[in-house]
Amino acid sequence: MPRTSNDASQVLVIQPTAEHKATVIFAHGLGQVNATWHMAFTKAFAHQFPTVQWLLPQAPLRRVSMNQGMLRPSWFNIWQLPPHPADYDEQAVTESISTIEDLILSQIHSGIDPKRIFLMGFSQGAALSLMVGLTTLNELGGVIAMSGWLPAGYRKHINLAPSFPILWCHGTHDGEIPIAYGTDAVNFIKSLSSSDGSHSSGVAVRTYCGLQHSINDQELADIAAFLRAQLQS
Repeated sequence: MPRTSNDASQVLVIQPTAEHKATVIFAHGLGQVNATWHMAFTKAFAHQFPTVQWLLPQAPLRRVSMNQGMLRPSWFNIWQLPPHPADYDEQAVTESISTIEDLILSQIHSGIDPKRIFLMGFSQGAALSLMVGLTTLNELGGVIAMSGWLPAGYRKHINLAPSFPILWCHGTHDGEIPIAYGTDAVNFIKSLSSSDGSHSSGVAVRTYCGLQHSINDQELADIAAFLRAQLQS
């Protein structure tokens, strides 16, 4: 399956304007480019978080089945929207998880505490961020899922409740990834048991009335509030 390489040159960076103390790694959605989000986040977040570095990797080009096999930026194959629970591109998921894990490790090696590293994604990127966050061996600071889902094919790899908080943002009128997909994923995460036998409760859900498969100013404000609270803790 043809795909581009995904090396460091394809990661856009928003540099902190003060001492680098935390990092957000953001994964975009199917068919998107990281440059669009780079501009949006520079405007929305950079001035609010001077000590945070933002890393925005670009998904490689892959053949996407729902688009008649056309090459599109994609973290893994999608056969239809909303995604069918049985659809699962294991090889590409594994490759994309490695891409994000490499970015996490590069931050840790540069001296950033893993508890100050956050994963964030939109749609397909949210699914990827969740799959990484819920199985990584690193104790992260949190995960932010925007209009996402948790692929059923990956859930067998998830054994324990996360030790970090999750912010789940979803529009009530999302036709591509319906809010029911978000509810299902949140319920699955809450059903997980922690190492001490208790159940996970660290998922905050924010819904946006009338919002389709997109973002709005209130969602950006909620994300900023979540990050601010975690960075101050």
